[in-house]
Amino acid sequence: MRKLMLPAVLVLNACMPVSHNDIPTRAIAPQQTLPAMKVFATAHPVRTVKSNADLAQDFLALSFALESGKSLPIFTRFDGPITVRVTGAPPASLSPDLNRLITRLRTEAGIDISRTTGAQANITIQAVARDDIRRTIPDAACFVVPNVSSLDEYRHMRRSSRTSWSALEKREKLAIFLPNDASPQEARDCLHEELAQAIGPLNDLYRLPDSVFNDDNVHTVLTGFDMMMLRAYYAPELQTGMTRAQVAAQLPKVFARINPAGQGLPAHPISETPRAWSDAVQTALGPGASPSQRRSAAAQMLTIATQMGWTDHRRAFAHYANGRLLMNSDPEAAQQHFLLADRYYAATPGAELHRAYVATQLAAYAISRGEGEQALAQVDPYIDLAAASENAALLSTLLMLRAEALELTGRHAEARTVRVDSLGWARYGFGPDWAVRAKEREIASLNPLNG
Repeated sequence: MRKLMLPAVLVLNACMPVSHNDIPTRAIAPQQTLPAMKVFATAHPVRTVKSNADLAQDFLALSFALESGKSLPIFTRFDGPITVRVTGAPPASLSPDLNRLITRLRTEAGIDISRTTGAQANITIQAVARDDIRRTIPDAACFVVPNVSSLDEYRHMRRSSRTSWSALEKREKLAIFLPNDASPQEARDCLHEELAQAIGPLNDLYRLPDSVFNDDNVHTVLTGFDMMMLRAYYAPELQTGMTRAQVAAQLPKVFARINPAGQGLPAHPISETPRAWSDAVQTALGPGASPSQRRSAAAQMLTIATQMGWTDHRRAFAHYANGRLLMNSDPEAAQQHFLLADRYYAATPGAELHRAYVATQLAAYAISRGEGEQALAQVDPYIDLAAASENAALLSTLLMLRAEALELTGRHAEARTVRVDSLGWARYGFGPDWAVRAKEREIASLNPLNG
């Protein structure tokens, strides 16, 4: 399992969250010391509003396939209490983020999980250099594998059936490999996705708008939907070794008990996502493709979305990808794609956070044209949402854009206050000082008042 890196989708010079520390920069003049790093203290999960029939289908799709599309023959989970330890050289932010996540898993999903320092832990989280991860799996930011407890052990066993998820019969021991030289947010994002998949569903589905189990990487921490899936995963009605049919037979009872509000809601099934569309996303936004290959793949995304008749977040994402890849060559066309992306996201329940990413692009365009009020109208509705979603990279970007928009409208003192606030969040979202300053310069360069 791995968290895919989509480096073309970062805020502004990429606008969906993944890796933030590979931006080339030049030396900068001495500046004032950055404010202290800000961190999130309280989770704000939104309870999923979905019919239990739809939740059951989502559960089966997530639990009986891998991201590659390969089917899993049986249901597996940990039996009994789950223990977690941390090894390697973890960054200072990892321990408090892990403590908060474990608390959420215990209280929101009802899972008996706790930390330990013992070598016999069920789950080992090893913090290693990002280069070590890339040398093992080149397109992975982080990943999880069964039946090992270190990266060296995995390298020796990687061709063994013991490290194969499809051959796994029960979960007893596994390891998560996270980067220790990434931004605090990237390490935390990996922690949420990989720990959730270590104990729960192994698949990702592009059709889910409100979940970390989606390779668009919009949601960075476990959502209310995710906690519902994990609570169902550890329901007493289910057991390791069950077949898909056996699990399906129990799910109506499981969801009726844990989500009684979903019993009376009508089902709204969403069409499956063809493999060709997922492959086009990876080519358009993943590593290794040439600019022309990326543009061709993005166009294919839109063609498939149109042919499938999609009007949901997947159609929006296709427009978003095309906008990203046309920004340099045809900014007007890119702007039209962003506007269409916003329209389709607006029509999709649960896609509010997606709109926040599009808003950064629309606001950047407005600022570049000197339209401060228009930029404020774009960013202001999403600042609280970004904070509630615990996305510091997005939040800091929105605040930086707001500061430039305030400058354009002559509100200079307010702009300075907002800019300082943005830098505290940027330290968590983007990491080292040079990356924070690079993002600050990038957004300031949009403002025509800055020359």
